[in-house]
Amino acid sequence: MRAKVQKSNHRGTADYGWLQAKYSFSFANYYHPEHINFGALRVLNDDIIAGGAGFGEHPHDHMEIISIPLKGALQHKDSMGEKWIPLHTGEVQVMSAGTGITHAEKNFSSHEELNLFQIWIIPNTRNNEPTYGQ
Repeated sequence: MRAKVQKSNHRGTADYGWLQAKYSFSFANYYHPEHINFGALRVLNDDIIAGGAGFGEHPHDHMEIISIPLKGALQHKDSMGEKWIPLHTGEVQVMSAGTGITHAEKNFSSHEELNLFQIWIIPNTRNNEPTYGQ
């Protein structure tokens, strides 16, 4: 696989008020036909989430999702029974959506920003059981 250089100023961006996002690949409202994925790497988002804000419950399937807080802390809950687990800077969360999962994520702080990398990888097998690790 050949290396691809993508300058920061060529990334997709979005401002949702509560979320400032930079997208390396086509995602949400950003579409670029040459930036769909890189091999199995499907998402590399650099997000800033306002205090108290976050992503409400939503589904995923057949995707490996890695979350890395760079500044601040994230909270996670899901349909496997995980209840608002905090994820702090220096920790990594790995969630395999497998055959299907719903989850929610929000900024752990009610007033400080959270800066978060989120990485999605297309799995090489399908129909796996969902899992969560930290």
